[in-house]
Amino acid sequence: MAETDRDLPKPASEYTRRRNSAAVVDFDDGVDFAAAQRGLVAQHPTGRIERGGRPVWDTAHHDFLRTDDPSPETVHPGLWRQGRLNAIHGLFEVADGVWQARGYDISNITFIAADSGWLIIDPLTAEECAAACLELANQHLGARPVSAVIYTHSHLDHFGGMLGVTSREAVLNGDVRVIAPEGFMHEAVGENVLAGPIMGRRSMYQFGPLLPFGQQGQVDAGLGKTVPLGTSGLVAPTELITETGTELDVDGVRIVFQNTPDAEAPSEMNFFFPDKRLLCMAENCTHTLHNLYPIRGAQVRDSLAWSKYIHEAMRMWGAHTDTMFASHHWPRFGADDVEGFLKLQRDVYRWMHDQTLRLANHGHTPDEIADELTQLPDCFSKQSHVQGYYGTVSHNVRSVYNRYLGWYDGNPAHLHPHPPVAAAGRYVNMMGGADGVMRGAQAAFDEGDYRWTVEVLNHLIFDDPGHREARSLSADAMEQLGYQAESSTWRNAYLMGALELRNGTIQLGRGGPPGLASGMTGEQLIDMIGSRFDPAKCSLDTLSVAFTVTDLNTAEDSLSHRLSVENATIHHDPDTVTADVAVTLDRAALVDVIAYPERLTERIEDGTITVDSGEVSVLETLLGALDTFISPNLVEP
Repeated sequence: MAETDRDLPKPASEYTRRRNSAAVVDFDDGVDFAAAQRGLVAQHPTGRIERGGRPVWDTAHHDFLRTDDPSPETVHPGLWRQGRLNAIHGLFEVADGVWQARGYDISNITFIAADSGWLIIDPLTAEECAAACLELANQHLGARPVSAVIYTHSHLDHFGGMLGVTSREAVLNGDVRVIAPEGFMHEAVGENVLAGPIMGRRSMYQFGPLLPFGQQGQVDAGLGKTVPLGTSGLVAPTELITETGTELDVDGVRIVFQNTPDAEAPSEMNFFFPDKRLLCMAENCTHTLHNLYPIRGAQVRDSLAWSKYIHEAMRMWGAHTDTMFASHHWPRFGADDVEGFLKLQRDVYRWMHDQTLRLANHGHTPDEIADELTQLPDCFSKQSHVQGYYGTVSHNVRSVYNRYLGWYDGNPAHLHPHPPVAAAGRYVNMMGGADGVMRGAQAAFDEGDYRWTVEVLNHLIFDDPGHREARSLSADAMEQLGYQAESSTWRNAYLMGALELRNGTIQLGRGGPPGLASGMTGEQLIDMIGSRFDPAKCSLDTLSVAFTVTDLNTAEDSLSHRLSVENATIHHDPDTVTADVAVTLDRAALVDVIAYPERLTERIEDGTITVDSGEVSVLETLLGALDTFISPNLVEP
């Protein structure tokens, strides 16, 4: 679409100005800003981290926050404050022998001086960012090899940059220990690969990395500035923590672990350094109300278990902790400060859980509960770290309901509704056609009822995606909702919706092989094929293919894997080479032809794939039945 004045961001409306000016942000700024800047050792010399001349991360994008200016009319004042705190970047001392690099990825990377090298906690999202932070630490703290890495949990921003701090060979040779919580590989692959294409698309709305940076665009992501546009990979752990209370000596550093499955991540752990009186709370405690369900999509988290894990950590280590740090944001310093922080974090997740179920048992629906529980009680209002800069009370309480009761609210009218496009035409017709919808939507907009404007116009857009006036007015309404949002994720989602309504869906191209695939097991690779398999495209009712994958880790995985198709479904058998066709290849070649089936002939001709027996046409049939993914529409059909 050609850009016009109506395609550009608009100023805050009078309703938005009044709403933002009325927001109460009454926190002790001296405490948070002092803690966020405490112990600064050095900063990245330019703040710009590149790959092949292209920026992966650039702190200059958020220079507009590095002022003492009050919040503008287009940003909620609480989110503006959070954005200023997250804009602080550098290498910081946390405790004796412990440092964090913050502000060079959405997450933190922690360096601990161990006996023979660095013990690293959470090597970030992108290899380029992790490598830059390691270089910063080596330059200013003295160069050390990496001797061990801990993944606190299974989210990409805590392991994806691993190959920026070490190599796969160093791990396989036993030179680097990699420690993670039980279930790590299953959850990392399930979230980032099997559901990866749609989750990656929705992440663009949650984090807003494609929005323009500034007062009318991307300001923050709640947990940090945004996500880096770099290279991510996966290196499997060499050790798993299966029980709370497990104690390890990691290169001379004594650590006691607490497993916390199904809290912030399905696979996660906190841990304590008894000799340093230092507690790591992973991502279970951060300086924001977190998500019980992130709007990018993920498994719904267990808020009751989450609260109880924090309570358990307090009972185990609270009396012995002087400093607490996490995988995002800045540390807490002093025993009393740590205790007060943990108590409020514990209680906010329990409050959302209990009050949601109380109202649900009165028969209230998710929408009704979300509308009733819009604000936290006053006891939470004076501490910024439980405010909704990332998660919100609104979508968190819906998530509690969903975890216990699922998507259905009990009203049979909602049991089998028409899908969006079919429903849209019926709504538009019933509302008097497009002109009638536009009149009603414009009236709602003029009254500042932007939620209703968006809801009504969504039907018209799904009935007629080319209706320019509907797209423009809906974008204007989404934009005002974004300006009013305290939550960074809501702001980013609304502003991305407005951007794409005005300019069309941003196409990022066909998805290539995921970087995480290089660390996946044979079974997980077969599972990835299954998530792309369309039985309607497969001309054979049954088939079988045996893959001998030469570079799988035979200590933990089979070299050979058979994929079978039967009853429109894929099945996996390890250690099996008898099949309709058998091939030998390495993991990279398998990932390549899964993502780009048309390359099969080329890979056979160049010797990357060897056909050992059977008819190659069977493999061609299988690969030809695999879907490829491009950016799907979200705000239009």
